[in-house]
Amino acid sequence: MKERTVTHGTFVIERSYPVPPQRVFAAFSDPAKKQRWFAAGDEPEIESFEMDFRVGGTERKRFKVKLGFVCENKTIYQDIVPNSRIIFVYTMSAAGHVMSSSQATVELLPSEKGTDLIFTEQGAFFENSDGPQGREHGWGVLLDQLGKALAN
Repeated sequence: MKERTVTHGTFVIERSYPVPPQRVFAAFSDPAKKQRWFAAGDEPEIESFEMDFRVGGTERKRFKVKLGFVCENKTIYQDIVPNSRIIFVYTMSAAGHVMSSSQATVELLPSEKGTDLIFTEQGAFFENSDGPQGREHGWGVLLDQLGKALAN
């Protein structure tokens, strides 16, 4: 029998964007805007992206990685305070096996130059997952893509 493991991890990523919190919030809450930075690009290949942004609403993203298998994120929104806070829980699966379960908080704080974003994730990462370090790297890339989308 294969040994089952779990690694717990928490990480925080901070970014500053030169736009007001309303624009950053819209980039998370509007499906068309979120798809541009969260579910766009050639790698990985996006198979589907669905989003119902409301407390209790769900989001689902399926994508194929260059190794050829399909990954899937399933999200449920737990708390939404317009232009201020988004809390969601999500699982990530690869090749049909759940790799992790996480709770994430996005805080949007007005600043002199626009918006300070604080992203905090608390996760349980199972065997064969990317682990806390890999997930932190992935979210860092996504938040950089968000910055590029906000600049346009």
